[in-house]
Amino acid sequence: MNKVLAALAATTMIATGGHAQTRGVTDDEIVIGAFQDLSGGFAAFSVPAVEAAHQVFEEVNEAGGIHGRQIRYVVEDHGYQVPRAAQAANKLVNRDDVFAILLSLGTPHNLAAFRVMDPAGVPSVFPLTAARQMIEGPEELRYVATASYYDGVRAATGFLVEDQGLEKLCSMYIPSDFGEEIHEATVDEAEARGVEYTAETTHRPDESDFTGALARLREAGCELVTLALTIRPTITVVATAKQMGWDDVRFLTSSAGFHTAIAKVPGGVTDGLYAGAGWQDLESRIDNPEVAEWVEVMTERTGEFPGTGALLGQSAALGLVNALKAAGPDLTLESFTAGMESLDYDDAIAGNRMQMGPGDHAGSEEIYISQIQNGAWVTVDSVESD
Repeated sequence: MNKVLAALAATTMIATGGHAQTRGVTDDEIVIGAFQDLSGGFAAFSVPAVEAAHQVFEEVNEAGGIHGRQIRYVVEDHGYQVPRAAQAANKLVNRDDVFAILLSLGTPHNLAAFRVMDPAGVPSVFPLTAARQMIEGPEELRYVATASYYDGVRAATGFLVEDQGLEKLCSMYIPSDFGEEIHEATVDEAEARGVEYTAETTHRPDESDFTGALARLREAGCELVTLALTIRPTITVVATAKQMGWDDVRFLTSSAGFHTAIAKVPGGVTDGLYAGAGWQDLESRIDNPEVAEWVEVMTERTGEFPGTGALLGQSAALGLVNALKAAGPDLTLESFTAGMESLDYDDAIAGNRMQMGPGDHAGSEEIYISQIQNGAWVTVDSVESD
């Protein structure tokens, strides 16, 4: 065990009855936590993700749990507010005594929570953000499911520049860690491709009127606009551009906008929107028996077709379960690290390959470039991230 892991492992052990016990783990239970956006701009990701994770854990628990232990998933709502996320993390770590945090949403929200989680040796597992910072910090505490926003946007931007001969790139983004990463990816890819980064606009997470911003970008001659906005504003931007008659511009979102709800807006409002993400949309793979079976289970459970949030929730929960099984009956931070690093399987629901190893805590490295066509996301290309 290296010195960093040894120090972190020491913080996870609680003296009980003359022996050491891993935090969040008893003979009968493993406590997993999450801070989610159940009521804010990204609730369309969080709510179904939590429901899908619960479905996985319920199935595991009904089958006897993991090495005889039941999984208890404790979820707190932060409403996409960073202070509330920090408060939730503090509760989960210090009151609920969680073993790990799974699927928590938001880039600045996770960064704020790390200040509570890291000293306690609480791993961050498959957060609902693809920010590069999610893999930074103590290696034994960081695990991400897919390639970053930065890599996804750069790959998709490069594909569109080359495929369609674009020369003027622009951005619309929330000026947060999340938005800045996508903005930076656009600027860097423009420089790498020898094309012009022309203009940008910044926005609030709850902004709803983009007419002025789009008029400025149109005047600047933007041919591709990358988007780092919440779900509803992303839809509004694409719809407003069409209402303005701006038909020769391409819009590209990161994995944060690669969501079924955006594709399903009535009237083909969002048709043409591109995305670069580390997984594939469900609908285009419904002929896969494993996908069809899971869709049926979730549709019966929730009353609706499972979208992107549910896909990510199921995928993350499955990865955690597999790692906990591989960790063995003596669950410690060290054995969990080994379990996570042993993951190597095709994820039928996400449509990618989960593979980790020592020093490699990023699961799937392939980036899928998709476009909304006739109300559905269609994969148009794929590349390996750098």
